[in-house]
Amino acid sequence: MSLNDRRSLHGRVRAVVPQRKVSVVTAVGALKQFRIPFFRPSIGDEEIASVVETLQSGWLTTGPKVKRFEELFAAASGAKHAVAVSSCTAALHLALEAVGVGPGDKVLVPTLTFASTAEVVIHLGATPVLVDCRPDTYTVDTDGLERLIVAHRPKAMVPVHYAGQPCDMDRILDMARRYHVHVIEDAAHAIPSTYRGRPIGSLGSLTCFSFYANKTMTTGEGGMVTTNDQALADRVRLMSLHGISKDAWKRFSAEGSWYYEILAPGYKSNMTDIAAALGLCQLAKATQFWERRQAIARQYHAAFADIPEIITPAVSPDVRHAWHLYVIQIDTRQLAIDRNRFIQRLNEAGIGTSVHYLPLHMHPFYRERYGYRPEDLPVARQAYDRMISLPIYPRLTDDEVAYVAETVRRIVAEHRAT
Repeated sequence: MSLNDRRSLHGRVRAVVPQRKVSVVTAVGALKQFRIPFFRPSIGDEEIASVVETLQSGWLTTGPKVKRFEELFAAASGAKHAVAVSSCTAALHLALEAVGVGPGDKVLVPTLTFASTAEVVIHLGATPVLVDCRPDTYTVDTDGLERLIVAHRPKAMVPVHYAGQPCDMDRILDMARRYHVHVIEDAAHAIPSTYRGRPIGSLGSLTCFSFYANKTMTTGEGGMVTTNDQALADRVRLMSLHGISKDAWKRFSAEGSWYYEILAPGYKSNMTDIAAALGLCQLAKATQFWERRQAIARQYHAAFADIPEIITPAVSPDVRHAWHLYVIQIDTRQLAIDRNRFIQRLNEAGIGTSVHYLPLHMHPFYRERYGYRPEDLPVARQAYDRMISLPIYPRLTDDEVAYVAETVRRIVAEHRAT
């Protein structure tokens, strides 16, 4: 495809998918008001050209681009094996199945996480046992984790690298060895996080990544499982595509055969070459994306350093934080405004925000089925009442970051408790 063809195609894409424009108006205190969404994807000409090339190749589903994406992702994550799948939910499901989680088993899961971390446990017939978080990093409380291991003797545990901050993996892996528990890392937020110089993806039994649209790199929808264990990789790959014998996708290529065998009752969780075409370009930019996210986090840190009512994210030593999320807590004891009203004020100023997350033990399903009460996991409950996720992504400009910070400061100044 020529450069002019690519430019023409890019123009057509932009015409079909209108770009979110920034509006500027005069506001109180001479602030400029931008329409700043919580997230914008970072998709460039390279991604568009790669997808078009794949569409023109005639190979749309799992094929050579998926294989190449797996090879490069394994190398980047420091793992021996990587299996590309349709989502991080699928990755978690396949990883837990691969280590033998099933009916009657228990799996330790942080309460401060997205729904999929625990729901896949339930899909396998096992029981999720919810664990509280640390008050500083919001990662899993390892003291509580060990107490629950002793009490419940789980088959596996799923530490979540919340917001892109790695958990205390040395302690978690030590517990896993002593109590014979499988570690399945939920690294949906953690590209390209590192723990004591080692990439996330090379530490536990299996690690599960997300390439959802708002993650630090994207394939639209998609996920990856990494592992250093050949047998576990083979099981994940087998079960990701109906339990069909190895390299089933090759049956549609010149080197393949129409003949295949079903070795186990698997699932439909494979990644497409269209998605991998995006992933290959995004993976090449992962460090560039992270550098921009880190720069934004530093700007926020500096902007809120002198405001005691705003608690900025703590970062553990010896880790690289991926900065998928930038989560502040507002100290409601010092403000005449609660978290929900604070978010409303930000939205009125044109700033998109979110909350990560309503803890699982506070959802109706977990209260009704497992008998959890909000006060059972108090650290997560209190954090939830005070947390706000601010915009942080590579396409966020310095002016937009400054506007978000100025707006937060203004809301605090206007609502300080007297």
